[in-house]
Formats: sequence, C-alpha cells, structure tokens
Amino acid sequence: MLPDPLHPVVVHFPVVLAVLLPIFAAGALWTIRRGTTPRRAWLLPVGLAAALALSSWVAVQTGEAQDERVENVVAERPLETHEEAAEAFLAMSGGLVLLMAAGLARGVVGRSARVLGTVGAAALVVAAARVGHTGGQLVYRYGAAGAYATGADTTARTRTALAPNPSEGDKASDARRRPRRDD
Repeated sequence: MLPDPLHPVVVHFPVVLAVLLPIFAAGALWTIRRGTTPRRAWLLPVGLAAALALSSWVAVQTGEAQDERVENVVAERPLETHEEAAEAFLAMSGGLVLLMAAGLARGVVGRSARVLGTVGAAALVVAAARVGHTGGQLVYRYGAAGAYATGADTTARTRTALAPNPSEGDKASDARRRPRRDD
C-alpha cells in the first residue's frame, strides 16, 4: 500500500540522486584517467542521471496531484515558488541526461560531454537544494502538512501551551545554557 500523501516520500529520491551523481561522475572521470574504457566507466553516471530525471518527473507529478489540497492551506505565492523551482529542476535534470549520454561518444565530443556533465551535475545540487528548501518552507513555515493532518489546529495549540516560557526563569534550562567552568 502506498503512503498518502505520496509526494513527501518520493521527493527524497531526486535529492539523494542529485547529491550522488557528481560524486559518481567525478569517480568515473578518475577511473577513465586510470585506464578504464570511457564507455564502461561512464555507464553508471548516465544511469544515475536517467534515474534522477525519472524520479524528478515522478516528484513533480505527485506534487501536482496534491496541489489542490495543499492550496487550501498554503498561500499561492510560496506554492508557486516551489512548483517553479521543481519544474526548472526537472528540465535541468532532463537536459543533463542528454549531456551525460553524449559522454558515451568517442573522441573530443565524449570527453567534453563527460567533463561538462560532471560540472552540470555539481551545479544541479544547488537547484536540488533550492527545491528542497522551498518544499521545506511549505511544510515547516507555511503549514502545508496541515492539508493532511487531522486535528492540526488543536495539536498546534497544545504544543504552544505546553512549551516552556523562557521568561518564567526555568532554572534547569538556564543551567543547560550556561557554559560550565572547571576551575
């Protein structure tokens, strides 16, 4: 059985793949320099790039499927910012697959595509961080999870009521904040 909502589960795959891809691409360049045939060494980065593009597409699709429900809880602008960042990331990851696949070619074309693909993969980490950041803001700053939570208002009020008040002078927390001096 699939979790509901599916989007928060799926979005972690492109983030992880975006971080791993430049590492594996750089490793493939290193093994090529050490004598491995370029086509053999470059297959793994191409496969990771394809998995990244596919997982990005699934993340965008699941996000769009849950868009209307979240719109009832979150203002339009932060949601649009996240959607635009995700769509740009999907387009960039799709373009990167083509560039990485060109790295399987022989000669100058393949060599150039491998180097540019590795640089592009590293740059894509920044785009992944932006999508992740805007998504995190939707959940933690704008309360997007409230679209799926039951009794979210009471839970939030309960948490606020139970939170310690720093002005009350909680001696235990004051002791934890003060550095200890060993004389």
